[in-house]
Amino acid sequence: MHTTILAAFLEISRTVVSMCGAGILLFLVALWAAKTDVSHARGLDKIVALSNLCFAIPLAVFGALHLSDAKSLMPMVPSYMPWPLFWAYFFGFALLAASLSIATRSQVRWSGLLFGIAMFLFVAMLIIPGVVANPRDRIGWTLIFRESSFGGGGWILAGNALRGQSRGKGGRKLITGGRVLVALAAIFFGVENFLHPANVPGVPLEKLMPVWIPAHLLIGYLTGAILMVAGASILLGKKTRIAATYLGTWIVLLVLFIYGPILIAALADPSTGVKIQGINYFADTLLFAGAILALATATPRTD
Repeated sequence: MHTTILAAFLEISRTVVSMCGAGILLFLVALWAAKTDVSHARGLDKIVALSNLCFAIPLAVFGALHLSDAKSLMPMVPSYMPWPLFWAYFFGFALLAASLSIATRSQVRWSGLLFGIAMFLFVAMLIIPGVVANPRDRIGWTLIFRESSFGGGGWILAGNALRGQSRGKGGRKLITGGRVLVALAAIFFGVENFLHPANVPGVPLEKLMPVWIPAHLLIGYLTGAILMVAGASILLGKKTRIAATYLGTWIVLLVLFIYGPILIAALADPSTGVKIQGINYFADTLLFAGAILALATATPRTD
């Protein structure tokens, strides 16, 4: 048994190594940049202080995926766009640059803004055409809300960086827009968690929770309730910071105790595809948590 697991790890592909390596490196960079805020924070604010870390790590992971496996991502580029390989590499470098910017909190007003724009272009050019062709596909709708919440999170980071500057009014608009997008995604995901409680919680895609994770339905329904209540509070602008703090903390717990074990099991699988899928699920949910925690960071305590 131990020999089989060791052999599986030794045969990890270049893409998997690149994704894991980029994520670990950005984790160390972002943790170093956030150490002062974390040490000064109290209670759940320590989790809120990790918002940039949660947001930056997935961008580095996905950037590494684009650079190490660009040819397999070429079909995602719309057929009417020339040079598909160039765009696959370009987006990979852009994601890595944005992840480093957000992790170090340097020029976040630009990296957050541009990442948000990129996500909305991604939704408009790649996801919406599929949803229009098959409007009953719940996964397509889930991806629209997921990518929009990612883009909203980027705008929240940018808006928070602009506050206190001469463009503070524009920053508040970005935060408000991001808040609405994150709230709508949370409410939609909450409904989906109630309808599909056996699926992985948080961002409810096709994957089912493994049988070795206990209390499947309890986790699914509880996650759905938290998402809906917190999402409604955020959408209405009532107790936004508190709602975002509790919701973001819950999603981080899911990442650690649900998606973490799923990731470990995936990395032990001999299939490269399974490994990449496990990394993607972990990173996607962590990015959603980062968007929510970014909203908590950008919301004044007087809220």
